[in-house]
This record gives sequence, structure tokens and C-alpha cells, in this order.
Amino acid sequence: MTLTELEDITIVAAPAEPAPAAAEAPAAAGGTDLPPEDRGETGPRRDLRRTSAEDRFNLWGSLLSAAALALLLFGWFTPLTGQVGWAIVAYLIFIGLYALLVALRSTREDVADRVMTVLFVSAGVLLLAALVFVVLFALARGWAAVQHLNFFTQTMKFAGPLDPLSDGGILHALVGTLIQIGIALAITIPLGIATAVFLNEVGGRFARFVRTIADAMTALPSIVAGLFVYSAIIVFVTHQRSGFAASLAISVMMLPIIIRASDVVLRLVAQNLREASYALGTTRWRTVWHVVLPTARSGLVTAVILGTARGIGETSPVLLTSGITAEMNVDPFNGPMISLPLQVFDFVKSPEPNMIARGFGAAAVLILLVLALFFVARLIGGKAPGQLSDRGRRRAAAASRRDAARIAAQPAPVEPTSPTDSPTDTVSPTPEDHS
Repeated sequence: MTLTELEDITIVAAPAEPAPAAAEAPAAAGGTDLPPEDRGETGPRRDLRRTSAEDRFNLWGSLLSAAALALLLFGWFTPLTGQVGWAIVAYLIFIGLYALLVALRSTREDVADRVMTVLFVSAGVLLLAALVFVVLFALARGWAAVQHLNFFTQTMKFAGPLDPLSDGGILHALVGTLIQIGIALAITIPLGIATAVFLNEVGGRFARFVRTIADAMTALPSIVAGLFVYSAIIVFVTHQRSGFAASLAISVMMLPIIIRASDVVLRLVAQNLREASYALGTTRWRTVWHVVLPTARSGLVTAVILGTARGIGETSPVLLTSGITAEMNVDPFNGPMISLPLQVFDFVKSPEPNMIARGFGAAAVLILLVLALFFVARLIGGKAPGQLSDRGRRRAAAASRRDAARIAAQPAPVEPTSPTDSPTDTVSPTPEDHS
């Protein structure tokens, strides 16, 4: 066949087969198995970013219907009485009606999701309502005493049960509380965090024993801690009640809580961070100091807050170890030193209305003090790992600029010369050199 005949032949290509869909591509070839478009959904999709009119109707309709049915049950159809019982029955009816309304147009999984959401939101609202009630009740009962400035600037040295609220205050109890909790934090923070680091980074049989003891001490009655410090410190060492003995009793109550909470927080630090630090050639303790502890900083602050909240409100161990006084005492090693919980106990046991008002006022001040310590601790703890504040970003940018300037100021490295470039080559002499 000549070249001209080959050029006259028309090549007809076979129709290409359509490429397989992405959903049919085999997983072994590197493709991704996608679900089919039609999944046979029986209910509408739920938009998690907004609330539809149907959702609002189901919620408010269930609430109003539950309240009406509970009123009928307690007022007309049954002999039930009591506000607490009405609230419980109304809530149970609300859950049932809400699940029924959601089930009319949604799937079974959607109904379970909505009901669980309502249960969790109700638990949060109940907890917040209880906290607000405690704070407002203490402020309302103690407002007659709190509104006087002398309540925060005077002591009870020259004031008695029959004196008006314009005389006397809780300055000595407030100072005593700050001193005692300060000493307790100075003892428990390093011990608690160091023990948690030992439990996570060292481990072993002794670590399991320490964890078991810490778990058991979290359920230790506070009166037992007070008796232990009273018999071990006051009876055999100091022979008198003091603020330092009260701080030791508070430390016994705070330490297991800080240990267990810090232990849980340090367990959440990813092992990859430790491995990356070891891969750079650092030691275990430098890894703990520069990687593990900064990563868990916010959680460790939360652990300290939990321990502080437990210790700052203790009354029975302080009653046995610190004593009661109406005067200012700033020396924790000499003489009795009263605290706010013990001052509240001393005030409210009096039958006089003014003393009871002082007791509720002191309780309100104690609650506000705990909230203030919580706010300060949150500021110290900062944000979660990986989230920098504006100040942190400026600090990181400044550190990067310093590193860039330091690298640019270093002299350029000298390239090593090859053996062929060495000046050891000999030059043949010329006849003129011989002459």
C-alpha cells in the first residue's frame, strides 16, 4: 500500500465510553465513595443556624398547653397542691407535648434530638436560675447592712447585737479570708499541679496509689480535716488557734480537688505535642514546662478556681482551727483570725434582726468575692491554646521581627573549598630560573 492510499483512508474513532461516576469509582484507585443523591429522607432538613416558625410554634405551644393542663389538674380535676409539684407536672407535660408536636412532621431521630436539646437547655437554665436566686436572696436579706459604708470599713470591736447597722462591719473577716485563702493557694497550687504532672508524665505503681488517695480525699468530710489540723498543729505545735492553722485545714480540702482536676486537664494534652518536642531534642521536663503546661493553662486555672471555691466557703474546719474574734488580726501565726464563712455563722445564729442582716450581708460579700476571684483567674488563664489575643499577636509579631533581624545580622557561611582548588599545585621551572 502506497503512501497516497494511506492518506485516503479515513480513520473512524470508536465512541468513547462515559467515565464512571465518582460514586462508582473504586476506593482502591484513590477515589472517594460519595453517597447517592437520593437518600430516601422522610423528614425535612434542619437548619442549625436559625429557628423556623414551626419550631417556635412547637416550643411556645407546648409551654402554654403544659401550663394550662397543670392548672386544670391542680385546680379542678385532682386534689393536687403545691407550687413545686405544679412546676414538675407542668414540665413533664411540656416534654410530652413537645415531642408529640415535633413527631408530626419529623423523623424519630429528629424528635430525639429536639427533646435532648430541650432537656440540656432546661438543665442550664435551672442551674443559672438557682445561682441568681442565691445571689439575689442574699443581697435582698442583707441589703440593710450592705448599703452602709461602715459595713466594709469597720470591725465588730465596738459593736454589739443591739447596736444599729450604722455601727460595726466585717473588715476583719474580709481581711482574714484573703489571708487564709492566700496561704492556702500558696500551698496547694504548686503541690497540686506538681502532683498532677507526676501522675501524667512519670506514672508507675506509686502514681496509681497517689491517684487513689486523691480520689478518696475528695470525699473527706471537712470536720475531719479540721480535727486533723487541730490535733496535729494546735495541740502539739502552736498551742493556740491561728489563721495559719485554718489555712492548713483549708489546704487539706483544696488539694485533692486541684490534683484531680489538673490530672484530667493534663490528660487532654495531645501526645503529638510531646512527641514533636522530643523530636527537636529537648528533655522531658523542658517539654513539660514549655509545651504541656502552657497548652493546659486555661484548664489548670479552672482547676484552681474549683479548689478555691471549695476552700473559701469552709466553716467547720475554720471553726476548730482559727477561732472567733471581733478585732482585726493580720498576723496569721498569732491569735485567732476569723473568716467570712465563720462570721456569717456567728451572725445568723443570733436572734437579733440586725445581726441576721449582717450575716446575710457578709454572705453576699463572700459570693461577690468568689465571683471576683473567678474573673481575675480567667484573665490570668487567658484564652484556649491556639487562640491569641491582640496583645499576644503583637508579641508574636515582635518576636518574629527580632528573629528575622538576628538571622540577617549573622555573617554568610563560607563555602568549603574543593581539593582541586588548593594552592599546592607546583609550577614547572623555566630555563631562566635555572640560569
